[in-house]
Amino acid sequence: MSESNSLANRYQQLIDSIVEITLQGKIRSKEQVYRMLLKEIESGTGEIFERILDTNIQKTTAQLEKKLKATRILRALQTIQGEWERWQKENQKEQVITLALEQINKTDSQHLLSSFLPFLDQSNHNSLNREQLEKLSQSLKESNNRTETLELANGIRDGLKEFSRLEPELITWIYEQSQSTLGFGSEKQGPWPWWEKKTSLPLAQMLFKTLANNESIREVSNKSHQVELRAWVELILLLYFLERGLVKWFDEQPYNAKFGQRLSYSTLLIFSMIFAQLSQGFTGKNSNLREGYFLMMLQSLRQLTKRKDFPLYGGIFASFSGENLQYTLTYFDDPLKEVERTQEKARILTLLAYSQLTLGNYKQAKQFHLEALEIAQESSDKPCEIANFNHLSRISIAEKDYDQAINYSQRALMFSRQVGDKLGEANGLINVGYSEVFRAKELEQMNTEIYESAINYLEQGATLAERLEDYQSQALAYNSLGIAYVILSQPSAAITALEKGIKMALNSGNTYLQGLNFTYLAEAYYTLENLPQT
Repeated sequence: MSESNSLANRYQQLIDSIVEITLQGKIRSKEQVYRMLLKEIESGTGEIFERILDTNIQKTTAQLEKKLKATRILRALQTIQGEWERWQKENQKEQVITLALEQINKTDSQHLLSSFLPFLDQSNHNSLNREQLEKLSQSLKESNNRTETLELANGIRDGLKEFSRLEPELITWIYEQSQSTLGFGSEKQGPWPWWEKKTSLPLAQMLFKTLANNESIREVSNKSHQVELRAWVELILLLYFLERGLVKWFDEQPYNAKFGQRLSYSTLLIFSMIFAQLSQGFTGKNSNLREGYFLMMLQSLRQLTKRKDFPLYGGIFASFSGENLQYTLTYFDDPLKEVERTQEKARILTLLAYSQLTLGNYKQAKQFHLEALEIAQESSDKPCEIANFNHLSRISIAEKDYDQAINYSQRALMFSRQVGDKLGEANGLINVGYSEVFRAKELEQMNTEIYESAINYLEQGATLAERLEDYQSQALAYNSLGIAYVILSQPSAAITALEKGIKMALNSGNTYLQGLNFTYLAEAYYTLENLPQT
């Protein structure tokens, strides 16, 4: 008799036995059935048990009209089925722990950390929760006496304990600073000084103090290269759960969803930057740690790119100071060169590119956007491709290359309409109108038809952007409309448009567009000879 037939017979006997004692009234609770399944079913043979159980249920259901006893039998089988589903869920959790255990134990010491970290990745269906991580830590200590493995196990355990200590302090720092300055920049202290006082981990204290002082994080790993693996694993676990906790809290704020989203973006990005800088501080024999912290950076970036509300058109740096933004961009340049050409990389490059544009670094912004565009095309990420055409259009406007700007924006408009990307369409309409206004202004063309055509594009784009609640695009549209009306000597219409543009620029956090709107607003008031307002 084959092994599968033997198991089938055994499981049939188990089901018959449970049904029989149920009919005898000896089953007092579902927990009793669950314990019998837990004792008798072997891991990895669930399909055999499930097949036998389904067959029994089907046969008994067919007999319901013929046998009164079948109703009671079916009820017993349904109890078994319910507890079987419970067993499956619990066993699946154990199987993931077993998989992680096997993966770590068969890995050499130099790649121990990188074999564990995929089980923290929330994009991975095998990611472990806190309870599972505690069990994994215990299992590692029981199954392997290798020094590095024991350090990993103790690091996981102590990192979880430290987060449990800091968890009550997760958002306390938020109430220490006003909502208007909430963020992670140098003038916005963030959680770092608060957490420095609360943590008992020396490495975490050093890191939080460095962040609070806006100093180079790379020096933390560079100066602490002799610290044992356990301490670095503790720090990873602590940062990982702090990041998750903050993002969850920001996402759940009902009073201002967009404000919460921006802070979630910033949280994911700032923690990515922390992991990236720490990774770069490791050299030589610390390649295990360098690789590990680099993987943590990728996990944070991946969480950012997987969000449905990923900001392809700006707004993510509203809670960063300019100085901290510059550090963030600088430290991502090198790590991103090591990342594969994937959809995720295209989106991160898009984010970094338009951020460079806000700093006035047109050359770097253009380089990032062109690379992002190429990768987006390779990975068939149409919204990202369209976004980069739109951003490249705006860079061309800044460079006064209006023909190229119109070319990019028309391609964005065409593709967005093909795939139904309304946000891309709104930006495409605005960019076409914006480019035509500036080209006509550059050529000193006073042809009313040209401006009327541009105004038509801009009004369509503004209406669509308003429907999508896209403040950034509305700010750009009203700014362009204001410029067109100034050129057409319609100062009253220009003032109406530009005042809307200022309001939208303020809502989007784009100070560059605020300044641009004020500049042309001054010109409109000057035309009306209103010097105090000018």
